[in-house]
Amino acid sequence: MPRPRQALLNRERIVETALALIDADGLGAFSTRRLAAALNVQGPSLYNHFATKDEILDAVADSVTASVDVGVFDRYDWAEALRRWARSYRAALAVHPNIVPYLAQGPGRRPAALAMADAVYGALVRAGWPPARATHIGAALRYFVAGSALGSFARGFVEDPELYAAHPHLTQAHRLRGHQRSVDEGAFTLGLDALLHGLAAEYARTVTPLERGTGPG
Repeated sequence: MPRPRQALLNRERIVETALALIDADGLGAFSTRRLAAALNVQGPSLYNHFATKDEILDAVADSVTASVDVGVFDRYDWAEALRRWARSYRAALAVHPNIVPYLAQGPGRRPAALAMADAVYGALVRAGWPPARATHIGAALRYFVAGSALGSFARGFVEDPELYAAHPHLTQAHRLRGHQRSVDEGAFTLGLDALLHGLAAEYARTVTPLERGTGPG
């Protein structure tokens, strides 16, 4: 009887399987040995496509970044584009929170991450922001989005009313888990609004009409 055909091993399949393993078990549990076992191949087979484990992780991280909508910077003014990009970025990370610590190290040599950084920075500079300030804005938004995707504020409280009895201002804290989505989404929206309102005020105050770009298109 002929042996069943094995699915073709390629970079896309390796990345998809690696991401699934990281989603399920966390970044710390990921290894090339476990990845090879999940793919039903020998470990050395992976190195026909990736030279190192870090190269695999780079590709996994970049596959997540590639799902973020950076086209908004071609369609909206800088402030609205930042808002939409931040929401798209957070949504992408929220689906794969276990890879966020690796992504948070910065773009490195990852193509999609570099393209995203270029889109954000370029849109801000075109709008008239000084290059140094554009760098600060991009970094601040990345810190904010990545931090919000690392964990849930609401899930940090347990459903035990007695635990909070000695804390008069936390008597309703046991209810937070039951409202996780509204609490976390509300907090993200509030923080993003505050950041953008502050930036809009600074823009109006420091960027002269002659320095302001014409916007997308």
